[in-house]
Amino acid sequence: MLATAPSLQTPDRPSDRLSDRLASLLRERIESGEWAPGHRLPTEQSLTVEYRVSRTVVREAVSRLKSTGWLTSRQGSGMFVAAAGPARALVFDPAVLRSLTAVLQVVEVRRSLEGEVAALAAARITPAKGRQLELALAAIDEAVEQGRDGVEEDLHFHRTIARITDNPQFEGLLDFLEQYLRDAIHVTRANEAMHREFMRQVRAEHQAIVRAICKGDAAAARRAAVRHMVNAEQRIERADESVRAALGQVLQQAGNPSSKQRKRAS
Repeated sequence: MLATAPSLQTPDRPSDRLSDRLASLLRERIESGEWAPGHRLPTEQSLTVEYRVSRTVVREAVSRLKSTGWLTSRQGSGMFVAAAGPARALVFDPAVLRSLTAVLQVVEVRRSLEGEVAALAAARITPAKGRQLELALAAIDEAVEQGRDGVEEDLHFHRTIARITDNPQFEGLLDFLEQYLRDAIHVTRANEAMHREFMRQVRAEHQAIVRAICKGDAAAARRAAVRHMVNAEQRIERADESVRAALGQVLQQAGNPSSKQRKRAS
């Protein structure tokens, strides 16, 4: 198997992301019938060895196939091929994040979505859910204190808000968007990390969202979530030339799989 698995390191289209190409290869195995409905997906470790990519690439590819209906998860059992192929699956251009303009567009999408999600979360908050949300917020602070970018923790924080709504469709939508949100948040957090005041603002905005949701104030939660997204746009738009140059490098790395792989190997 290892000898015949296609290499992702020398693609015909080098501008494509590794996760996009891996998702296409895995989908081909489903469409060809090699992996029939109900077939259990190989383990994450097996796929990293077979395709010679990182665990992050595998997770992003699997997440994409799950969000578009090709895979389904079973609690405690793993990931399986869905019973039937998806119809009219929603798919975004994998090159969606190649410029600051595109990043701002993604933030705009988040603004429209997350304001309503936060309002509904506030309407359905319980003490137990409130504790989960506070833990998710604390995880971001812990990641920053440890010198990490906090991107995964940030995504988990917003998924926790979606989960609080008790509407799995919101979490499913965020699962689909996550492949794009991850790169967008890498960019916005890279910008924010360069300015101590930006980081303070972001933390205060997250805290305002949590307070409003935990109080059950839907209107305040909506305002806080929208304000957070509007301010994120402004922080990017106000970035000086040195920051924009650094952000451009982040975008280039996000769109250049080979540079990501070289960085991991170093």
